[in-house]
Amino acid sequence: MPVPDFQTIMLPLLECLSDNNEHSIHDIIIQIGKIFKLTDDEMNEYLDSGKQKKIYSRTNWAKTYLKSARLVEDTRRGHFKITNEGLTVLKNKPEKINIRYLEQYQGYIDFKNRRSKKSDSESNGDNELIENIKQTPEDLMETGYNEIKNNLITEILTKIKNCSPSFFEKLVIDLLVKMGYGGSIENPGKVLGKSHDGGIDGVIQEDQLGLDFIYIQAKRWESTVGSKIVREFIGALATKRAKKGVLITTSEYSNDAYETTKNIDSKIVLIDGVRLAEYMIKFNVGVSIEYEYIIKKIDNDYFEDE
Repeated sequence: MPVPDFQTIMLPLLECLSDNNEHSIHDIIIQIGKIFKLTDDEMNEYLDSGKQKKIYSRTNWAKTYLKSARLVEDTRRGHFKITNEGLTVLKNKPEKINIRYLEQYQGYIDFKNRRSKKSDSESNGDNELIENIKQTPEDLMETGYNEIKNNLITEILTKIKNCSPSFFEKLVIDLLVKMGYGGSIENPGKVLGKSHDGGIDGVIQEDQLGLDFIYIQAKRWESTVGSKIVREFIGALATKRAKKGVLITTSEYSNDAYETTKNIDSKIVLIDGVRLAEYMIKFNVGVSIEYEYIIKKIDNDYFEDE
């Protein structure tokens, strides 16, 4: 099953603390994984940011909400336990613990009021909406970020398809240099321009002495690129006795195209339109920062002597 949302985790988390002993978040996450029968892949699934595992994020937020209601409490760095109020909750054997359930506790009310003003739906007592909240703040940020990113990818590909072929070839060289290829050389990349040396659009010198080169072909194909184009590129590399090549398109590649690159001695990387745009975003080519948010967390080392 997929990693459960943070509200679904609340009751099992509290039950894991029912022995009234101190537990670490790591141990609780392992127990949660067993309760929900999560696979290794599901336990190791990351948020799209790649910074944090989903199970860790959602378990931590479940703990944060329970702590706000004073059902659990921190004991020392990275460790916590159930409170007497939490034990009372378990004795009452609730079917589930969620945001609506926690609203009976003043601590949670204070926590919620600090986070934000009540929405109209909360003020009107829309229980179903509140109880079906599935996403943690990290999940919501990921969702919003991905929507913005996907829109940006579409914009980038539209711009590329409307630019000149020579500009596209230069863009590709700029990107690969930004990615670190030939980064120690003053002018590592060169667009071959109209000469198109044997089907090669550009070349990057990887080392100072020119002992290693990356050859590039960049085309704004509209349809799916098949194995025929890849084989032609392989032939162009062979005339250069080249070992490395990058084939870039604004469209996509067929499965046969990918298979073709696996059966040759040279190392060829295929970059489709979406991947190209994602690299441009990651390495700041053709894009600029509009907003920047810095997320901070408590520095437990600072408070360690307290």
